[in-house]
Amino acid sequence: MSGVLDGGEDAEQRFADFANDEPCPALDPTTGNCELYESRPMTCRVFGPPIQSEDGLGICELCFQGASDKEIAACEMKADPDNMESVLLEELEKRTGARGNTIIAYCLAS
Repeated sequence: MSGVLDGGEDAEQRFADFANDEPCPALDPTTGNCELYESRPMTCRVFGPPIQSEDGLGICELCFQGASDKEIAACEMKADPDNMESVLLEELEKRTGARGNTIIAYCLAS
């Protein structure tokens, strides 16, 4: 088992809808603290602040209740301004041959 998710639009939509109402598996159920905080993936590092994507300015709806569009835009964050993630993923692929998306739960179980 590789942990790599299926590709294609259907698979992406299934993943986008998967476990939306579930707590993150990396959270300690007793304390609520992240057990991999210091080495958390990019998705976790940028969750919450407004991030620009091809779909527009994405935000965590829980963080910006009652905020105006101008206030939200003022908080925009550049997720990876130096393009480090793609460089690291390319290095990983060269070393391991692994390529594709996975989920935090798989990484924790590995």
